[in-house]
Amino acid sequence: MTRLLLSLGVGLAVLAQSAGAGVRGGSPVALVTSEAQNQLIAVELPSGKVLRRLSLPVDPENVETTGTTAVVVSPKAGAVTLVDIETLRVRKILHGFGSPHIAAVTPDGEWVYVTDDARGQLDVIELARMRVVRRVFVGRGAHHMAGGWNSNRLWIALGERARTIVVLDTTRFWKPRVLSRFSTSFAAHDLAFSPDQRRVWVTSDDSQYVTVFSAASRRPLFRVFGGTAPQHVAFSPGTAYVTSGNDGKLRYVDPRTGRVRRIVATDHGSFNLGLGGSFVLTSSLYRGTVTELDTSGRRLLQKRLAPSARDVAVAVR
Repeated sequence: MTRLLLSLGVGLAVLAQSAGAGVRGGSPVALVTSEAQNQLIAVELPSGKVLRRLSLPVDPENVETTGTTAVVVSPKAGAVTLVDIETLRVRKILHGFGSPHIAAVTPDGEWVYVTDDARGQLDVIELARMRVVRRVFVGRGAHHMAGGWNSNRLWIALGERARTIVVLDTTRFWKPRVLSRFSTSFAAHDLAFSPDQRRVWVTSDDSQYVTVFSAASRRPLFRVFGGTAPQHVAFSPGTAYVTSGNDGKLRYVDPRTGRVRRIVATDHGSFNLGLGGSFVLTSSLYRGTVTELDTSGRRLLQKRLAPSARDVAVAVR
């Protein structure tokens, strides 16, 4: 299970696209992965109309978007697929990975980071040339990650139940380098930098609490009740969204204080998040639905698309 990223870098990229929809005359589209059908499903928002079902290499799990490209990661196939958002057609399939899992896009939109947990690597893809230009060993199990782009830092959890987090320097996006690593007192799952990038929210695989760390000192600052593990977290301006898919709950949280403002029911198995400028999406791994909610928690759309819906991201066409 991912985090669409989840991380601040992911969230900001999606928000920038959605905010630009009005300027470019574009419309928001949900991109949903279906492992059972080996598909990427494009859904018009908020109507729920299915625009295309795109066949992909086996086991497409996680999806991330840039302004023009969707990046879909297929662990079992050892492949990363680049999809043109405007035409909803495959641009290129990159092979040669061990078990790629999570993708994150740098804020300039030129580079994609992909964690490969089987090989313990962070792979760097140059989008202009559509090829891997660097592989950095970070540690076995490299999985969820979060970018603090203002401070040139990237945090990577070594495993879905990680006890170690690796910190990288991303001053040069095309050449990230390992700086340090530290241990956690719990099994860490997902990670996300707060909007001010001074804190990193780390969810758990063995606890009902999300731990908020200082990005500078890496010391725990406070905890937020997130429900049954594992949780996932993402940010829009002024709000942290925390999912508990096993509880079927989405919490709207004050990112400064950790106070839960609102709890909204979601479909069972809604772990992952996709963000737009004024809405949030969740996808249900167990029921195959995608749900769209506004910033007040009002349900705008719920539609079943597949036997299971692993991940969801927002694009603008």
